[in-house]
Amino acid sequence: MRVFYILLFTLIALGAFSQPPVRKLVAVKTNTPPKIDGVLDDEVWKNVPVATDFVELQPTAGRHEKPQERTEVKIIYDNTAIYIAARMYETSVNKVARELTTRDNIAADDFIGILLDTYHDGINGSGFFVTAAGAQFDAKYAPNPNGNTEDATWNAVWESRVRVDNQGWTAEFKIPYSALRFAKKEVQIWGMNLIRERRGENKQLFWNELDPKKNGLMNQEGELDGIEKVTPPVRLALYPYFSTYVNHYPYNTPGLRNTTTSFNGGMDVKYGINESFTLDMTLIPDFGQVQSDNKILNLTPFEVKYQENRPFFTEGTELFNKGNLFYSRRVGGQPINYAAASGNLHPGESLIKNPTEAKLYNATKLSGRMANGLGIGLFNAVSAPTYATIQDSAGHKRYFETSPVTNYNILVLDQNLKYNSAITLINTNVERFGKDYSADVGGFVFNLNNKKNSYNLSGYGMISNLFYTNRKTTTGFSYEINGGKTLGNFTWNVVEDLVDNKYNPNDLGILFNNNYFDHNVNLQYANYKPKKYFTQWGVFSNVYYSRRYNPSAYQYFNQTIGGYANLKNYWGVNFRVQHTGEANDFYEPRVAGRVFRVAGSYMMGLNAFTDRAKTLFGGISIFHREYAIAGRQGTDAEAFYNLRISNHFAFGQDVTYSPYIHFTGYSTTDSVSNNPIFALRNVHTVQNIFSLKYTFTSDMGLTLRLRHYWSKLNVLQYHDLAQNGSLVNLTSSHFNRDNDQNYNAWNIDMVYVWQFSPGSEVSIAWKNSSLTNTDQAKLGYFRNLQNTLNEPQNNNISFKILYYIDYQNLRKKTKKSD
Repeated sequence: MRVFYILLFTLIALGAFSQPPVRKLVAVKTNTPPKIDGVLDDEVWKNVPVATDFVELQPTAGRHEKPQERTEVKIIYDNTAIYIAARMYETSVNKVARELTTRDNIAADDFIGILLDTYHDGINGSGFFVTAAGAQFDAKYAPNPNGNTEDATWNAVWESRVRVDNQGWTAEFKIPYSALRFAKKEVQIWGMNLIRERRGENKQLFWNELDPKKNGLMNQEGELDGIEKVTPPVRLALYPYFSTYVNHYPYNTPGLRNTTTSFNGGMDVKYGINESFTLDMTLIPDFGQVQSDNKILNLTPFEVKYQENRPFFTEGTELFNKGNLFYSRRVGGQPINYAAASGNLHPGESLIKNPTEAKLYNATKLSGRMANGLGIGLFNAVSAPTYATIQDSAGHKRYFETSPVTNYNILVLDQNLKYNSAITLINTNVERFGKDYSADVGGFVFNLNNKKNSYNLSGYGMISNLFYTNRKTTTGFSYEINGGKTLGNFTWNVVEDLVDNKYNPNDLGILFNNNYFDHNVNLQYANYKPKKYFTQWGVFSNVYYSRRYNPSAYQYFNQTIGGYANLKNYWGVNFRVQHTGEANDFYEPRVAGRVFRVAGSYMMGLNAFTDRAKTLFGGISIFHREYAIAGRQGTDAEAFYNLRISNHFAFGQDVTYSPYIHFTGYSTTDSVSNNPIFALRNVHTVQNIFSLKYTFTSDMGLTLRLRHYWSKLNVLQYHDLAQNGSLVNLTSSHFNRDNDQNYNAWNIDMVYVWQFSPGSEVSIAWKNSSLTNTDQAKLGYFRNLQNTLNEPQNNNISFKILYYIDYQNLRKKTKKSD
């Protein structure tokens, strides 16, 4: 292993390979801005250089566009913005795919977009796209060892218009400098690429050719020249909001109101401190309209990781996500002593209120990148104290603190290096003002490439500290080293991961378990040359070996092989086969020092999907695992479809069914012997998600998402866990407990959104939900669905208005009034 790393460092240090030539486009300065209407007849567009002759990435990499289907793009600029005019030719107007969607959603649409790398570092970028139906989409791009990460939650305020005619379609953009960050200098040289999607033909094309055998996106950009003597403006935007909520739940209990109302107000602020750095702040935030969590029956020893749906914590967080130390759901999440409240009851008392989330006072982000490539990120958030309400039989109430005032902090220093490389220092800190402990995690992240970007070495090293008031600080460490070949048809990488038994980043991050020392080897081969039936295909193999770190012990070993193929009819298929040897599970017993021996298994999987450009598309996947123990098996099956009725209206459904037969797992702990009790059980799970959208215009739409999740667990037999990890017949005569479970989670999220002006919107949301978890696991899915609909439902209706105030526009209006 050490020899491999030495050789890889040598390749990086000595890799003096020539870069392929890049295309260049010259932007022309104008004193008269064009009218943004999608009609390219303004005088300013004449005699402007044209970017054309785009090159396919999909389905046939390297193929140039046909003259009759060509793309032509022009760019001009003034002292306030850059302007883009694009003409996308088609042989028939019927070939222009233009399904209506609201902002930041692309469906069955043609689109044109521009990627701008304003620091010309080949690493970070901003993307601005518009569909043939007029919907805007924007995103940030940041590097990772596997290429570039797209942050689609980033939103800027810019203008665009489109027109469809008998030659195809056209688009005009106005991207104000306030939407960009760039260095203050006389002459600007920006990295740039242009991308066109022809959805009806399933073609994706770039102006500067992208090589699929090469890792990365922004490092394969072209160049935008000619922008001179522009000054980064004062970037100040205010987003005040007002919201109101009505909530109804049929408690039908004296002292508890069935219907409650609330009114909220606050503001988001975006301030450009200078040309490079932006301060984002949310004051008294309101996240009540975000999509409901996908609640599940969790039978594992690990917590469930939920998706972050709050815009402030998803937008522009690429710096804070370095090193995987930031799980934003910790901020304003479940109070640290939430579970302790129920254990703090005195005789005759009951817990009548226990908030599941801490309320935020504010949250702030400061981020940007200097001209020398140094990125700096600062994050801070403060949550209010949280209290559970306890009431005795006489009606007297007292309050139990479940979370003190808590301060969350992140500091990131990210230095870009040559050849799309970077090194990062990061520190996260959680300070709790009270008797509870505080936490700190820090370390470094590196991502190094040789000049040709053909080899990569990446990884990190971290140290965690938990600070207690009444005992010694707990310190742990972890590291990862990942090296391999990233260029060509054949690629590979080798990974080593070590996490000691005291490393804990979970106060602001998420780590399901520590105390492991893992190695894995990955081999991939991809062929991008079209064949008789395929446009591209590939195969891969993986070997993974895991040990417990302290004390050292074998955990598991598995081998995987698989492949994929994209067919010429634009269908796709892939398969996977895996063998896992007998394993030692040190986490399932839920008792330190104990182990559960897991039988070896084989898994086979297959999934396929149809052409996404069609009116009806869908797919299926089936993964089946057989164990060495007769009768033990598990299956995960999924089927989905989407039906586009018109360019305005579409709906779809995604159904998964997972039967796990004769599975053995932790059930409970014997209260007398404190020994883990395992159960042989059957578990059947169904998740049914139905979604619908009706889009009135590109600025106004209605979405509906309905989810029903059902999981039924039936215990067949109980076992004691022996000291050697095997299961023996239960000998505890006093243990007689029914642990069947029947779990139903139901959610409806319906949202109407109207963007009545750039950056400003009105939204109306209805949420309907219920959750039940009983031991009556006798009925099937449809009876459970019926019973769930008959359960008491929580209904929440909200109205929110968000208004965008731009300092530059406000100043212009003030000058005119003077």
